[in-house]
Amino acid sequence: MKKIFDRTTILSTIVVLLPIVPALFFYQRLPEQVAIHFNAQGVADRWASRPFAVFGLPLLLAGINIVTQFILLTDPKRDTQSKIFRLARWTIAPISILANAMTLLIALGIAVQIERIIPLCVAILFLIIGNYLPKAKQNYTIGIKIPWTLANEENWNKTHRLAGWVWSGGSVILIIALLVNLPAMTLFLTVTAIMVLIPIIYSYLLYRKEETNKDA
Repeated sequence: MKKIFDRTTILSTIVVLLPIVPALFFYQRLPEQVAIHFNAQGVADRWASRPFAVFGLPLLLAGINIVTQFILLTDPKRDTQSKIFRLARWTIAPISILANAMTLLIALGIAVQIERIIPLCVAILFLIIGNYLPKAKQNYTIGIKIPWTLANEENWNKTHRLAGWVWSGGSVILIIALLVNLPAMTLFLTVTAIMVLIPIIYSYLLYRKEETNKDA
């Protein structure tokens, strides 16, 4: 437990909970029912009570953060010195800041293009991940974790080198498209699907090629 609740776990959890502070400041100005989910057009389609929006969402994300830290730190093949490992440990914190900030602003009646801001921020995160994917060593928690990459280190390395280019290129396309006001959600889902599928298909083809060579 001491290893799990290290400095990074404690600090990242504190950051995840930080949105509670400004929400308390504006607590009396918030409506009794706060929108906490939005459709592809940015229209609210799910609401929660004011206490849940202020305390529940950050606490839920804090729990997710602690579970994430546990999974990462107990991975038998973890590489604690790699940059992508350190990045993964801080992924939930900015998500909490962004998601809770959007929820608070919209609850206060401030116009926010959430349907464009969220995909843009995710695209930037994908770009950062894509930069580090080629450097990720074989493990069970970070990267393209499919049977063929986990079974073969060479397959893992080649797949992640390709994935780095695909994720970086796809992210740049997404960022540019979102900035010039192209259809946000349709574009985001399409490009994300391509970014996911290409490395998986490539990994399988590498596996089939290896199996064919063994049978030859």
